[in-house]
Amino acid sequence: MAKVMTETASDAHVEAARVQQQIKDYLGLRTSDLIFEYSMQDGKVKLDLITINPRHNQSFLFHSEQGADKVDALRKMLDYVQNYKEKENSYTIQWVAKTAHELHTSYFRAGNILEALEKLYYGRDRNTITVFSVVLNPIS
Repeated sequence: MAKVMTETASDAHVEAARVQQQIKDYLGLRTSDLIFEYSMQDGKVKLDLITINPRHNQSFLFHSEQGADKVDALRKMLDYVQNYKEKENSYTIQWVAKTAHELHTSYFRAGNILEALEKLYYGRDRNTITVFSVVLNPIS
């Protein structure tokens, strides 16, 4: 019985690694530019997919998903990654970090402006960034 459970857990790790790689490949990002952050929320696994922009070395939330377990959350994330461009609007946000004076431009896919701003502010104090503009990009 214990051997079966170990193999199943091992298979789940292999499947999780395989789906993570599919997500990275689909997005065309380097491993160092993508973080899979897992937590428990309401008895489910929450997966936050975080991107790191190598130009200005800032991290942003790409998307969050919840699943029954890690593999389920990853599969939902893969589905999102493969379809988000058709389902969400594109936004351009211009901002400056309080510690620097260089204007940055970042692009987000989100259902609305507030979701785009949440992705920008993810994991940081809102007072550390000044937003200059948020623009809904034309549909191409």
